[in-house]
Amino acid sequence: MSALIDVILPVFLVIGFGYAAVRAGLISDLAVDGIMRFAQNFAVPCLLFSSIARLDLSANYDVGLFVSFYAGAFAGFWAGFLGARHLFHRPLEDCVAIGFACLFSNSLLLGLPITERAYGPDALAANYAIISIHSPLLYGFGITFMEIVRSHGMGLSKPRLARQVVTAIFSQPLVIGITLGFIVNLSGMALPEVIDGAVGMMARAALPTALFGLGGVLMRYRPEGDMKVIGMITVLSLVVHPGVAWLLGRYAFGLDTAQIRSAVVTAAMAPGVNTYLFANLYGVAKRVTASAVLIATGTSILTIWLWLQVLP
Repeated sequence: MSALIDVILPVFLVIGFGYAAVRAGLISDLAVDGIMRFAQNFAVPCLLFSSIARLDLSANYDVGLFVSFYAGAFAGFWAGFLGARHLFHRPLEDCVAIGFACLFSNSLLLGLPITERAYGPDALAANYAIISIHSPLLYGFGITFMEIVRSHGMGLSKPRLARQVVTAIFSQPLVIGITLGFIVNLSGMALPEVIDGAVGMMARAALPTALFGLGGVLMRYRPEGDMKVIGMITVLSLVVHPGVAWLLGRYAFGLDTAQIRSAVVTAAMAPGVNTYLFANLYGVAKRVTASAVLIATGTSILTIWLWLQVLP
């Protein structure tokens, strides 16, 4: 119970503060949009840049860590995609968006602060390793799959499809921050102290700002209809993904304690707001993904606590 109170609830209280502020009319939807743009387009990319620039790649890039986490993610995608298609008879484009909601856990806004509160700031190295390929890999997969589905029968050339995918991926601020972090890391260059200090200030603002903004965004969503599909997304995101990560990490790859904690906690996060943004980008399954973000985020308070009891 102490994990629930001391680790999880402070994170969700910040989210709840943002939710309550919008509900009470203390802050407008327009202001929330500005907060989220600041967090997602500037502060969080600075956090990723700073963390990856300093990350010991040789020590933290582990095949077992990546396979444990991403096998669970893709298991969720395919189960969600096929379930949406064959159980709920949704159109193919809807199925891709629903599968993406099962694929893309909230590794940044929830995974980082909960891991940090549970195990301390020194436990985040494996989180950053996972996150360093999270957006490029999963956005790349989701965008490619959706573009193939949308272009079916349109005769779109492979080079043009590839350009669309690469442009879509590398226009993401998170991916830009990650890419620049890798450039600094691999080149061995040292940032001037004044730049490093400014980036550090932005990075420290990232998580509290993003959590507050996430609460404001969740206020807009209403769990309407499609409850069976939403339930499927919630179970795949909160149970199946971390379950696969735990089984593979412990029994197939023998991950050390820090690695298995990061893999499972990150996998146990609810779908991120980016899953709704992905659906909104293509104009499909918007109500389902928006409602799933809200319901799974609330449900994850309990499921995260349960996973923390399982972990060493």
